[in-house]
Amino acid sequence: MAEQEVELKRGLRDVYFESTESSLVIGSVGRLIYRGYDIHDLAERATFEEVAHLLLEKHLPTQAELDAFSASLRQCREIPPEVTEIIERIKDGHPMDVLRTAVSALAAFEPGVDDVSHEGTLRKGIKITAQTPTIVAAHHRIRSGKPPVPPDPSLPHAANFLAMLFGERPDDETARLIDKDLIVHLDHGANASSFAARVTASTLADVHGAVVTGLSTLKGPLHGGAAEGVMKMALEIGEVENVEAYLAAKRERRERIMGFGHAVYRAEDPRARHLREGSRRLAEKMGDPKWFQILSEVEKRMQPYAERGICVNVDFWAGSVYYLLGVPEDLFIPIFAVARVPGYVAQILEQQDKNMLIRPQMRYDGPMDAEFVPIAERG
Repeated sequence: MAEQEVELKRGLRDVYFESTESSLVIGSVGRLIYRGYDIHDLAERATFEEVAHLLLEKHLPTQAELDAFSASLRQCREIPPEVTEIIERIKDGHPMDVLRTAVSALAAFEPGVDDVSHEGTLRKGIKITAQTPTIVAAHHRIRSGKPPVPPDPSLPHAANFLAMLFGERPDDETARLIDKDLIVHLDHGANASSFAARVTASTLADVHGAVVTGLSTLKGPLHGGAAEGVMKMALEIGEVENVEAYLAAKRERRERIMGFGHAVYRAEDPRARHLREGSRRLAEKMGDPKWFQILSEVEKRMQPYAERGICVNVDFWAGSVYYLLGVPEDLFIPIFAVARVPGYVAQILEQQDKNMLIRPQMRYDGPMDAEFVPIAERG
C-alpha cells in the first residue's frame, strides 16, 4: 500500500468542520459575538434568560417572549426524587461526576427522550438548563449534611441558583454578578466540550446523552478546570509580596501560569473584563481585598507575555469571584457547566438541524503486513 500523503492537523487546529450562527470567537483581537451581538453589550445590558433565549431561539426576546421563556425555565427546575436519591448515594464523588451522572439519569424519567426533532430537543434542552443548577446545589447541600433547598419560582435563574446553593436569597448585586458570569460562559465557538456534544448529537443520540458528553469533556483541567487552578495558585502565593518570586520559580521550572493563554485568543479574553471588575467590587464589598490584589499583581507581571499572545483569560478572574462568595473550589467547574448547558443545547440543535455524522480520519503510522503467529507458537 502506498504511503499516506496527508497533512496532520493535530488537535484539529485551523480545521473548519461546520458552519454556525451561534457564536464567533475572533481570537486575534479578543472579540466574542453571540448571534451578532457583542459580548460586552450582552454582559452589561441583558440578563441570562435573555441571552439564553437569544442562543436557543435565535433572537433577543420581546418582553412577552422573555416572560414565557422565563416561566418555562422556572416550571422545569424540579428534579425527580429518584435522581435526588442517586445524588445521595454518590455524594462523595467530584461534583462534575455527580452532575453528569444525574443528567444521564434524568433521561430515564423524560417522556420522549429519543425525540431528536428540533421541537423535542429544544423542549428537553430548556428543561436540562433549568435542572442543572438544581442538581449542583442539591449535591452540595447533601454532601454538607444539609437538606436540598427547593427551587424558588419567584427568583430568576442566577438568583435561584445561589439561593439553592447557600440557603438564603442573594442580594441584588451578587445575583447580578453571577448572572453576568453565566452570560459570558454561555457559548464559545467550537470549544472542546461543545464540539464533543456535537459529535454525539451527530449520531442522532438524544440531547441528554449529548449534554453528558459535553459535561464529561468540560471537567478536564485544560478546559473547565482552569478557574480552580487559578485560586489554588493565589492561595499558594499567599501575599502580594510573594508574587514575583512565585512567578520566577514557575518560569524556572517551565510550569504553566494558570489563567493565561488560550487556544484561540491572542489578545485579552473579552470575558475577563467583566469578571475582573466584578471581582474588584466584590472584594471591596466583603472587605477582603487580598486575593484581588494578588491576582492583579500576577496579571501586571504577566503583561510582557501579552506580546506573544499569552493573555489573561476568563478563568483568571472567575475563580476569585467564586472564592469570595464562599463557593468551594470543586464547584467552580459545575458553575461553568450551569452556564454552558444552554450553549451546548444551541449547538446540538444546530448540529441536528443540518446533520452530518462527524467522522474524521486519522493518519495511520503503525506497521503493515504483520504476519499472524498462532498463540501456541508465540514466544
